[in-house]
Amino acid sequence: MLFQVRMDVHIPLDMPTDKANAIKAVEKAYSQELQRQGKWRHIWRITGQYSNSSIFDVESNEELHSILQELPLYPYMKVEVMALNRHPSSIREDDS
Repeated sequence: MLFQVRMDVHIPLDMPTDKANAIKAVEKAYSQELQRQGKWRHIWRITGQYSNSSIFDVESNEELHSILQELPLYPYMKVEVMALNRHPSSIREDDS
């Protein structure tokens, strides 16, 4: 199942820099492992914002929910999820 997920990050301004950097380092490692596994297919930064738009390829809604909740920055995020379906006008036979 493919999902587009927008994540807007709002780290509290009073969070110590070393704590924020530690959380971001763990987040980066976790997201890169999910990319290696093929579950986090694409990630793009949204220009001028501390946000990204990502494509996930997971088995179920529940799997995506679990993945997102495991993100170290999840408590500081606004998340929007959109399920994706193949468009009948697509010229591609797969999701590449």
